[in-house]
Amino acid sequence: MIKAVIFDFDGLIIDTETVWYEAYKDALLQHEMNLTIEQFALVIGTDDTVLDTYILSNIKESSTISEIKKLATKLFHEKIGQPILRDGVKDYLLAAKEAGLKIGLASSSKRNWVEKFLTQLHIIHYFEVIKTSDDVTSVKPNPELYIQAIKALGVRPDEAVAFEDSLNGLKAARAAGLKCVIFPNPVTTNLAFEDHSLRLSSMAERPLEFILKELSGT
Repeated sequence: MIKAVIFDFDGLIIDTETVWYEAYKDALLQHEMNLTIEQFALVIGTDDTVLDTYILSNIKESSTISEIKKLATKLFHEKIGQPILRDGVKDYLLAAKEAGLKIGLASSSKRNWVEKFLTQLHIIHYFEVIKTSDDVTSVKPNPELYIQAIKALGVRPDEAVAFEDSLNGLKAARAAGLKCVIFPNPVTTNLAFEDHSLRLSSMAERPLEFILKELSGT
């Protein structure tokens, strides 16, 4: 029986990932480097180590990672405008609350980043537990975030389902023993997702009740 739902944040609750891709792509074009969506997708759900290494190995100008990040961050904030929830997210939060489920969040991002957006979107009060990179030694695909989240929520791994948009997030959830439903975004839609419980285009495609029914007893 499912007793808890645990949301990822970036790319799942709001589609920051597509905006970050566009920001990094534009920043790197100014340095004569083309960043493909396939390469960027590899870092979704984890830290920037892989992306930093790729940039340093391929950039044609003598620029530093800090310079690239500064420009990408500037472009990100110009592009994102007023953040909006992905389709169906609010409905899932309301349905989970009404069903008496515990609601958590597990993100590889920093706490101040996550909580800033949750507050702006007026949904932070739905989350009983929020675990971020500030709480662990290793982020996704390491399962530590999910292990800490279910422990804080007081449920067993088989009693929780993770909602993810990335391959790194899926690996983390499954390694922690959770069921996992994938809701890819435009950046992650072509990743080779395997070993997931369900895959839907967005939370608007099916209600939470459908998810709970499909996963009951599995």
